[in-house]
Amino acid sequence: MNLNEYFSLVFSDYTLRTITLGTAILGVVCGMLGSFAVLRKQSLLGDAISHAALPGIAIAFLITGAKDSNTLLIGALVSGLIGTFWIKGITTKTHLKSDTALGLILSLFFGFGMLLLTFIQKQPNANQAGLDKYLFGQAATLVESDVWLMAIVTGLCLVVILLFWKEFKMLLFDPDYTKTLGFNTRIIDILITSFIVLAIVLGLQTVGVVLMSAMLLAPAAAARQWTNSLGTMVILAAFFGAFSGVFGTAISASQNNLSTGPVIVLVASVFVLFSFIFSPSRGLLFRHIRFIKNRRDLEQHKTLAFMYHIAKTHDTISHPHTIKILNNFQGFTRGTLQKLVKKNYVELDGNMWSLTEEGFKTASNLYNQQNNE
Repeated sequence: MNLNEYFSLVFSDYTLRTITLGTAILGVVCGMLGSFAVLRKQSLLGDAISHAALPGIAIAFLITGAKDSNTLLIGALVSGLIGTFWIKGITTKTHLKSDTALGLILSLFFGFGMLLLTFIQKQPNANQAGLDKYLFGQAATLVESDVWLMAIVTGLCLVVILLFWKEFKMLLFDPDYTKTLGFNTRIIDILITSFIVLAIVLGLQTVGVVLMSAMLLAPAAAARQWTNSLGTMVILAAFFGAFSGVFGTAISASQNNLSTGPVIVLVASVFVLFSFIFSPSRGLLFRHIRFIKNRRDLEQHKTLAFMYHIAKTHDTISHPHTIKILNNFQGFTRGTLQKLVKKNYVELDGNMWSLTEEGFKTASNLYNQQNNE
């Protein structure tokens, strides 16, 4: 199957439609909530929560003895919330920093989860568990009820974000000011964190424990490169996440032996790489172009200022000078002089140069600005 066949079948084939809608909705909710995680500098929180959810999945299976996706996700949600609040408790009650707390909880919960999975494999009903699929995800197991659950949670997240937009925004950029206005920052923080945990738990079945952190952060990191507005960032991150889900699913379906979750993450990573290079304000390419332009402008300003000091020693600014005078000046190059001629700042006659009236005024203004600074 190629990409054209995939997109022609996606509306008629139940499995393709379900997987595509599920990954698109997952990308939207991860993009929206990942924006808050990135701006709060809690990028590793997603990794810790996704790994902390694993023992909850295993314990839920041990209690019920059945592989019911809703029950397993409830166990993952409880386990993820416990891990999250343990992280916050460690950072507030001890002198340990957040990265240490994240590493501790991630290792502890993930190790405990792997231990439980090993124990489950030795049980009589282990053949119907299939819990190892939650490590790397298996989008093909999505059914219509899972998609509806994702859609309901995404709609709920959108409503909560719109209702508490002002509070979330203030907490992100100025927590102290939010406190002085009388808002309960603890409740707002718990609300944001709980929805982030919920989004991560929803994605475990599709992307898996190991890669869920990238799904949460990659669209937001890409969107951050394009804007300074929180609203625009959330919208862009949701779009990048949805497109990554749809296009990653299409690539996975059109090729043999390609897991959907890793492909989705790779597509999201392409968005990040493209944004890091080509975004106009923060991209590496345009930053390098601006650096080269600023360096050239500085060389022209330095050369023009040097010419200005020479011209001031004569009665007329149009007095010609030999280029040899500039040979020992560090900022001078033949290319710089030609650019000054094109700007009508300098007149060049053979090996003799002279400042034009416009060039003298520009150099005088630059000189006065430097002195004022």
